[in-house]
Amino acid sequence: MKHEFYYTSRDSVTKIHAIEWLPDREIKGVLQICHGMVEYIDRYDEFAEFMSEHGYYVVGHDHLGHGKSIQTEADLGYFDERKGNQYVIGDIYQLQEMTRKKYPDVPYFMLGHSMGSFLLRQYLTMYAGGLAGVIIMGTGHQGMLTLCAGRMICRVIAAFKGWKYRSAFVDSLSFGGFNKKFEPGETSKEWITSDKKKRDEYVRDPLCSYTFTLGAYYQMFTGMKVLVRKGSMKRIPKTLPVLFTAGSDDPVGAFGKNVTRVYEKYKDAGIKDVSIHLYEGDRHEILNEVDRQNVYRDILTWIGERNKTKAES
Repeated sequence: MKHEFYYTSRDSVTKIHAIEWLPDREIKGVLQICHGMVEYIDRYDEFAEFMSEHGYYVVGHDHLGHGKSIQTEADLGYFDERKGNQYVIGDIYQLQEMTRKKYPDVPYFMLGHSMGSFLLRQYLTMYAGGLAGVIIMGTGHQGMLTLCAGRMICRVIAAFKGWKYRSAFVDSLSFGGFNKKFEPGETSKEWITSDKKKRDEYVRDPLCSYTFTLGAYYQMFTGMKVLVRKGSMKRIPKTLPVLFTAGSDDPVGAFGKNVTRVYEKYKDAGIKDVSIHLYEGDRHEILNEVDRQNVYRDILTWIGERNKTKAES
């Protein structure tokens, strides 16, 4: 059963839209999903229904400035330039706390895709305690100099245009080269998925077709800086199971190179159960790829194995 609800954001103003998928059997565990940039939680419906059919309670929300978590259309792609990242992380935490109160006795898993993977990695440096496992999907890596330069560019343009300005220049710096490998193509979004039907749905969707504001980019870069600071992973429990997964043709992860780089970083930090699975030929959205049923089953198996281990411990 699918149910929509709202809760108040950490910004104390916005009503955050969320969806829960409830299984019609005894609940084996919880899976909380953090979606990516310029999309929304209902795009995960097919995957969430699959997990629900196998006994997992699935829940997720639209981040600030995404989906239905807006007051007006002008709020799409907008984060507060001062505390936006803090609010977004806080909204993830609030949903987790609400869900834990409803289901305190079952293993709790989290999945973050794309921007959601960066948010989840940041989240783990603060709130990883008690999690049964996390899936970091479609992630990547940016160095400190690149992130600082991105923030500086946002500040300079905002000084003239304001923080709600949508800069084609900043957007191009972030995404401009992603489709290069797949050109010529019918759209500029071939990098998203090789499934034409899913890609066409994405291109036609107005909730996947806007540009981030300078404030949102600035705060996203701010959050990503946390991930490259020395010692940022010290608070992640060494026993936390972590799965890195992505398509081998995903430009966000430099076609597997930077996914492997982050995976190695987790291994070097002493995380005991960390694994990686790159899907050959898949692009950015592996949950919307032509072989997505294989991806679904692999995630179900990985969670099931950790669920069993959690129950035995």
